[in-house]
Formats: sequence, structure tokens, C-alpha cells
Amino acid sequence: MSKNIHKYSFSVTRENREAISGHKAMVLWFTGLSASGKSTIANNVEKELNKKQYNSYILDGDNVRSGLNKDLGFSPSDRNENIRRIIEVSKLFVDSGKIVLCSFISPYRNDREMAREILGEHFVEIFVNTPIEECIKRDPKGLYKMAISGEIKNFTGVSAPYEKPLMPEILIENLSLKESVKKIIDYVEKN
Repeated sequence: MSKNIHKYSFSVTRENREAISGHKAMVLWFTGLSASGKSTIANNVEKELNKKQYNSYILDGDNVRSGLNKDLGFSPSDRNENIRRIIEVSKLFVDSGKIVLCSFISPYRNDREMAREILGEHFVEIFVNTPIEECIKRDPKGLYKMAISGEIKNFTGVSAPYEKPLMPEILIENLSLKESVKKIIDYVEKN
């Protein structure tokens, strides 16, 4: 960091913003394979949060990669930088008093641990544990087909690794969409 940068301390704090929102800020970090259901679950969780008057926002892999991170590819170092930027944006959302829902494959345990370290008590890891066979069967974008045929390199679960979370706060496994949303909303309301 440059010696000429000096962080300014503003008067309005995260706690002030949370008081207006009526809830604590947090990051719901959805991780899992492509086509596991992360974005679908996050979308439905946000709809429910919105109904309940929670102040929230979704950051989604494809959406962020089409703007903020469009300069990044899928090499391990680019994936790391993608997640690092998302963590920093999430940190800003937390400071604004919002619940931010992050839907990213985020295949590397170290990257998710970096998020946990930077975001601290605000970080909630949600592992959408859908078997790869089911993800391949769903394949809504045709990505698995292209990865298996070799058209796409460094594709998580096929030619690149996915490191499962060891102790996520929330495990979504063998649940319907409705049950998944309820499990996450229950967690948010208790915490």
C-alpha cells in the first residue's frame, strides 16, 4: 500500500447503519460446484429476506465476472484475485449494514479462509453440497459438456479441483429449495 494513502475515519459507523436496518450485517457465502444450486438458493433467500424487510444484496459469480472482474480468467491466481476482490466488496457491504449473499464456486479452501479472516464474525459459509453427477445432469449452461470434451480448461470438478469446506456454518444437502431457504433464514434470524 502506498505511503500516501491514509484511511479516513467517518463518523457514521456500521453499528449506526445496522440500527437503521434493524438487523446485523453479515455475509452469506454460498460455495459449491457449478450447477449445484447456489444462485437459485441465494435468489430465493434474498426474496424471503426482502419480504421480511432485511436490507440485502446478491453478488453472483457470472454477474461480477461480467463487470468488476471481467479482466480475470480461471487460472488459480485469477480465481484467487476474483475472490479477493469479492471479499473486499463484501467488506464494504458489511460496513454499509447490509446482508450480502455471495454466490461463488470459490473452489479453494484458502480463499474461503481468507474471507473468514477478513470478514470475521460477519462471515457465514454455506456449502451447497450437490454431487457432481447431479450437477453434470443439470448443466444449464452446457459448461460440463464443454469441459468434459476439453473445450473449457480449468473447470472446477472436471479439470480443476474443488476443496470442500471442512466445517461450514450451514450445510445444504439433500434438501428441497424450500427447505434450504428455511434453513438459511432460520440461521439469519437466530444470529
